[in-house]
Amino acid sequence: MMATPSASSWTLAMNRFGIDRPVQIAIGCIIALLAAGAVYSPAFLSQDYLLQQLQIATFLGVIASGAMMVVLLGHIDLSIPWVVTLGAMMATGLSGWIGPLGVVLAIPFGILCGALVGVFNGIGVAYLRLPAMIFTLGTNAVVQGLLVLLTGGSAPQDKATDAMRLIAVGRSFAGIPNAVLVWLVVGGGMIFLLRRTRFGRAVYAIGNMEAAAYLSGIRTGRIIVACFAFSGAMAALSGILLAGYSTKAYQAMGDSFLMPAMAAVVLGGTSILGGRGNYLGTVCGVILITLLQSILSIMQMPDAGRQVIYGAVIIAMLLVYGRERSTRV
Repeated sequence: MMATPSASSWTLAMNRFGIDRPVQIAIGCIIALLAAGAVYSPAFLSQDYLLQQLQIATFLGVIASGAMMVVLLGHIDLSIPWVVTLGAMMATGLSGWIGPLGVVLAIPFGILCGALVGVFNGIGVAYLRLPAMIFTLGTNAVVQGLLVLLTGGSAPQDKATDAMRLIAVGRSFAGIPNAVLVWLVVGGGMIFLLRRTRFGRAVYAIGNMEAAAYLSGIRTGRIIVACFAFSGAMAALSGILLAGYSTKAYQAMGDSFLMPAMAAVVLGGTSILGGRGNYLGTVCGVILITLLQSILSIMQMPDAGRQVIYGAVIIAMLLVYGRERSTRV
């Protein structure tokens, strides 16, 4: 059956703004979760509570930003959990190592450490041609071992600096959490990079068919390394924000973020095979998962029940559009 003119016009209008079918489904689920939460607790739709949820979503959203860049290539980064911990431990520990100067350099140093791990991952995948899933999983184990070995389980100073706490929990503009502003900056940069730059077009081209992208003149190796470096930097930044939020860094603080981050990317419509996806979908996926976790928490659902419902929702949404395949050249 042919689509009616009005339906076709609506679809074109939505696609023009990056609101494709997966994004529309995610937005519909977000609205349904908000309605369900409001029925269970009227305070669910209060401004303070929604801002708090956005603040919590920021930690996952920053990680998902980097993860999406790698997934668009058709790869995956499984080193995220301990790169999150690495960023937090290195940032909080630097001030204990070199004193006042470390306080100033803490945040950039933590992000740099994550980016370097990402570069290592990218070199292994792009130039050594090793499977991303296996290589990054090995990197995750190496980072875990090195952190435990070098820190003895804790950094010389594991308490967050004042700057980290200000960024993570402060509200400096119109009552909006500073962490949310950080996510807005990251998101704005992602949208510009993917939609308006040659780099973004190269990422999509590599995700569709790396060999064709290489033959067309794209330096695929450099693009892959850059995307993995970005993923590492974003994981480390999220770890720094988490340390500021909880006032300290601790071992294994990123372990609970890998699956939700990947789920947010895929639920937002990014093809796990690469080459298709937009950042708005990832944002919707992050918000959807955060709201789902919040509702289950409000309902005081046992942990086992949360896992069942959480997994069932992900599977259901993947059955709706997750099996679609990106077009190959």
